[in-house]
Amino acid sequence: MGNPPPLHVAVLLLLLVVLPATTFGAGGGGEPQEEEYQIPRDGTVLELDDGSFEAAVRAVDLLFVDFYAPWCGHCKRLAPQLDEAAPVLAGLGTPIIIAKVNADKYKKLGSKYGVDGFPTLMLFDHGTPTEYTGSRKADLLVENLKKIVAPDVSVLESDSAIKSFVEAAGMGFPLFLGFGVDESLIVEYGAKYKNRAWFSVAKGFSEDMMVFYDFDKVPALVSVNPKYHEQSIFYGPFDDGAFLEDFIRNSLVPLTVPINRETVKMLDDDGRKIVLTILEDVESDENSPRLIKVLRSAASANRDLVFGYVGVNQWEEFTETFDVSKSLELPKMIVWDKKEEYETVEGSERLEEGDYGSQISRFLEGYRAGRTIKKKVGGRSPTLLGVNAMYILIFLVAVLLVLMYFSGQGEEDQRPRQRAHED
Repeated sequence: MGNPPPLHVAVLLLLLVVLPATTFGAGGGGEPQEEEYQIPRDGTVLELDDGSFEAAVRAVDLLFVDFYAPWCGHCKRLAPQLDEAAPVLAGLGTPIIIAKVNADKYKKLGSKYGVDGFPTLMLFDHGTPTEYTGSRKADLLVENLKKIVAPDVSVLESDSAIKSFVEAAGMGFPLFLGFGVDESLIVEYGAKYKNRAWFSVAKGFSEDMMVFYDFDKVPALVSVNPKYHEQSIFYGPFDDGAFLEDFIRNSLVPLTVPINRETVKMLDDDGRKIVLTILEDVESDENSPRLIKVLRSAASANRDLVFGYVGVNQWEEFTETFDVSKSLELPKMIVWDKKEEYETVEGSERLEEGDYGSQISRFLEGYRAGRTIKKKVGGRSPTLLGVNAMYILIFLVAVLLVLMYFSGQGEEDQRPRQRAHED
């Protein structure tokens, strides 16, 4: 048996074995192993560049990216909202990490993802980007992103699971809880209305849940709108998709909708006309709570219409489009098609203080009987988001007149020259 190799030879052999593995990693061909991107645990907004972006996308299941430009005013206003939302989203059971990229500096990176304006917001779900166009306020941003990444329909196995689901859903969207409902019956609507409501089916629940949600038989689909403290129940038929979808679609908006810039957008996809009550001031008018309560009762019995209310002092730009000029004319009721036309009911558009129920009933009877006067939306059209269509028309006419004037001047200048040439 031979003598063992000298000590220095043994050390050299050991280094030859260890160094390749530690220096070049597990990949073959001697290529360096890519370093994994380290995500901070404190929920701060990440600042990414050309070198770190792709690594961050690989390292994070859900990455919300703000492609911004330093000179962009909208970007500057958005930044504190993202700073506020970031720790909340990072603390979710399924964390969403917020990052930002200076796409004005890293133009190639912005171009790769189709960034053509600032800010552009994108959610990368396991590397797949989807542009985000929802609210940019911190609280609503959190609600919207939670909703986007949630399953189309959540399956709940117990009372505690139901309570956790409702608590996690929060106040921002309506909820649909299917008790004893086959998941296959509502999965289509869970996908279709994913960005507007939470959907679930409860496979395990006690009588306590039946008492709490006030239903006495199954299957039952309970609609809850926590923001407006409203609830309704659908017992079927579940095999007729038209009835089921009508219930879901009508439950996406509250019985009585406070009309503002957000809710006007929300109602765009609703095919129903709006019975609109215009008050002088919703917040300070001592009669408004009682009137809104009566409107809610009327809405419950007239589900083919949406009932909304708005105060002149809350949104004057909107209310003046319906020819409201004097406080003595208020409260006033109209039916608006959400486009360029509205209807008044002869003799019933003004609500006198007193029995609101009877007056609203007469208004609805007159509307359904066709005793209405159709009018065009005047002034600043709500469908144009506050842009005064009449002013635009006047501006275009003025531009046309100026062009015609200068065109005529050009012709006058040319005529003497033409005549001189002919002479």
